[in-house]
Amino acid sequence: MKRTFGLIILTALMACNQAEKKSAETKDSTKTDSASVKNEVSIKDKQKSEIFNQYVDLKNALVKSDSASAQKSAVQLQTSLAAYKGCEPTAAVAGKIATSNNLVSQRKDFTVLSADLIALFKNAEIEKGTIYVQHCPMANKGDGGDWLSTEKEIKNPYYGKEMLECGRVAEEIKAK
Repeated sequence: MKRTFGLIILTALMACNQAEKKSAETKDSTKTDSASVKNEVSIKDKQKSEIFNQYVDLKNALVKSDSASAQKSAVQLQTSLAAYKGCEPTAAVAGKIATSNNLVSQRKDFTVLSADLIALFKNAEIEKGTIYVQHCPMANKGDGGDWLSTEKEIKNPYYGKEMLECGRVAEEIKAK
């Protein structure tokens, strides 16, 4: 049992190291682009655009492991989601993040929130830029977790600086 567990951990670490190597290669080639890509996403629907920007603020707070900022961002996101028809259940998830000061709990709820918002933004009319759907295989005790980003560079909200670059770009949602 210990041997199997050890092999699983070793495999996961190797996967993250591979993602880190790819990320390092990408950093060199896109260094000048990363700053311009960061704020270039433009969504036609203003409500969706606001929701996306608030989501990115929440994600960035979790990357920094700042539960207080995550709470503040989640409050704003909850309000915007509640006002968007069909997103009321997702607003409730944002509300859970807003009322918790426990980073582990916030990150767990962030998984559900991200899944809902990934579905929402796959159907968004993006006018400019790319939204990156990113995936960490180790998040949620090995079940994995996805999130949205304006940058191709991996900044993992599930582990923060513990494993900042663990993950990969799973999909790109681009302007049509």
